[in-house]
Amino acid sequence: MISATVWGENVHERTSDVVAEVYPDGMHTVIADALNEDPNIKARTATLDQPEHGLTDEVLDQTDVLTWWGHAAHGDVSDEIVARVHKRVLEGMGLIALHSAHYSKIFKRLMGTSCSLCWREAGEKERLWVCQPSHPITQGIDRYFEIEHSEMYGEPFGIPTPDEQLFVSWYAGGEVFRSGATWTRGNGKVFYFSAGHETYPIFFQEEVRLVLRNAVRWAAPTTPRWIDDAPNVPPDQAPEPITISGRTIHKPGDEGFK
Repeated sequence: MISATVWGENVHERTSDVVAEVYPDGMHTVIADALNEDPNIKARTATLDQPEHGLTDEVLDQTDVLTWWGHAAHGDVSDEIVARVHKRVLEGMGLIALHSAHYSKIFKRLMGTSCSLCWREAGEKERLWVCQPSHPITQGIDRYFEIEHSEMYGEPFGIPTPDEQLFVSWYAGGEVFRSGATWTRGNGKVFYFSAGHETYPIFFQEEVRLVLRNAVRWAAPTTPRWIDDAPNVPPDQAPEPITISGRTIHKPGDEGFK
């Protein structure tokens, strides 16, 4: 069983009548429902206004894959929680960044770049082309699928070169965008998927829900948690016998010295 945590700001849903009409119970609940349609995924939700944003050490320790949707309150996310999530990704937890989460603190920290892009909110058609039909995330999707009304995201997109480019979007206004891409960070898998503007019922669309389920299965860790603690290896524990030579600033009793 894959344990997923669906994180959402849950701000627009409570402050905008337009968004509340589309997602009265929050986007996070709709995403979690989509994931729970797979009997091998158990999804819970967490939101910004909860203590520790709902991402306590206990929750993250029990999370195989974290999905992240943010927009209006990126700056309100605690740096301490970002560092906590970042550490877990390096250890092996998968992260799926959705739509405007390209500007989230955690995604920018993992990418190390601006993650900026061009955009336009005009409710135009988006056509998402599959770049790698054999990839686990694109399984069950035809050559392309369309979203009737979407927010345009366009190039240039300030991200590092992806490990895998899975989707490219074309918009009715003529722009194109690298709308689905993957990276590896430490032992964790990261997937960015641009679909999911808050004023349109995109997370109810079956193709989008299928991509999310596929992505969670793909991003789930397949190896034991990797702990990057950089231990000291004393001379008497070297694989081959060695003689200590030269001078050192380290001595027994120093922090990290064993």
